[in-house]
Amino acid sequence: MDKPKYKRIVLKLSGEALAGNKGSGIDHNTLTSIAQQIVEIANTGVQVGIVVGGGNIWRGVAGSAKGMDRATADYMGMLATVINALALQDALEKEEMGTRVMSAIEMKEVAEPYIRRRAIRHLEKGRVVIFAAGTGNPYFSTDTAAALRSAEIEAEAILMAKKVDGVYDSDPVINPNAKKYDKLSYIDVLNQGLGVMDSTATSLCMDNGIPIIVFDLTREGNILKAVMGENIGTYVGR
Repeated sequence: MDKPKYKRIVLKLSGEALAGNKGSGIDHNTLTSIAQQIVEIANTGVQVGIVVGGGNIWRGVAGSAKGMDRATADYMGMLATVINALALQDALEKEEMGTRVMSAIEMKEVAEPYIRRRAIRHLEKGRVVIFAAGTGNPYFSTDTAAALRSAEIEAEAILMAKKVDGVYDSDPVINPNAKKYDKLSYIDVLNQGLGVMDSTATSLCMDNGIPIIVFDLTREGNILKAVMGENIGTYVGR
């Protein structure tokens, strides 16, 4: 097998990705499949950090839209990401992969507090590190958490796992003539509002030169292909 293109990556998983076709909650078969794919890339020597969302359980923005205090709704969303992180940790450990869950909100009974140097040390020891609770602050998405953690641990790329095979100029579900982009600049994403990540996260990646690879998670083997540098999905960079 060829050598991976990236030595250290952050995989961004949405909460919805863990729900599979159920739409909400956690689908066991989907969780197992994702865990096996993560183990596959970790076994190539790639150091893997993961940021997981919580949208399959609770979305802070949705709660706020219904009148809930935004900060309270966002903290609930952060707790949802911890639930997903623990589920993913369990699935990975069943595949005999060493893991650590590191939470931006201290809850020492279930996760380590996020400490940058400790996270890097875990990665260097070959453990998969799951970053939970977003940035630990309301008003920031888990996309921003992925960009922030990537910058902090000096990841070489962010792998954005989606349910579509890249970035389009319009919704391919609604518009059958939607155009797929193979490569985009950060400025293109921001100016066109393409929704790869929110603008805060995209700007943070741009400032730190962290490429974003958007690909289809539902096709098994795509995480490995992305790590190996194969031309799948959409590449966002300079």
